[in-house]
Amino acid sequence: MLRIVLLVFVVVAIIFLAPRLFSGARAAAPGPGSSAPEFSLPSQEGASVSLKDYRGSWVVLYFYPKDQTPGCTREAHNFQVDQSKYAAHHAVVLGVSLDSVDSHKKFCTKEGLNFKLLADTDGKVSKAYGSLTNFGVVKFAARHTFLIDPSGKVAKAYTSVDPARHNEEVLAALDQMQRR
Repeated sequence: MLRIVLLVFVVVAIIFLAPRLFSGARAAAPGPGSSAPEFSLPSQEGASVSLKDYRGSWVVLYFYPKDQTPGCTREAHNFQVDQSKYAAHHAVVLGVSLDSVDSHKKFCTKEGLNFKLLADTDGKVSKAYGSLTNFGVVKFAARHTFLIDPSGKVAKAYTSVDPARHNEEVLAALDQMQRR
């Protein structure tokens, strides 16, 4: 009898608590054709970086969960290796996570990254882009990328990203869009 009471209690707790823990787990991501949400965030150098600073250029805005983790390191290395290709496309790569400026600085130094990583410590920008994952106590940026055109519109949104191949997908999309 005690087992049944405990089981009922656990089921009721799950029914009432689970929605609260996962509520707002993710807002809708801006889709192609919509205006990219504006932001200003500090980079690993401590300087404020705003989306409007890059008006007239293509922006690869990628969100990632955590500095110095295997998938995030691989994705960052792939973007780093092809910086000259992004420059040829008049594109800039900006990485965003909930990590601090100090964490980004250490990550860039350790991994030899020379593009900007932005510290979204309060998660507001990640939320505006539908990339904030909230598991109650633990919050992190989901692995999403937004290709933003020179006028500030979302040209393409990636909400399912394989860090090993993603860089190639983004470069191919830039090639295709700039040929039009």
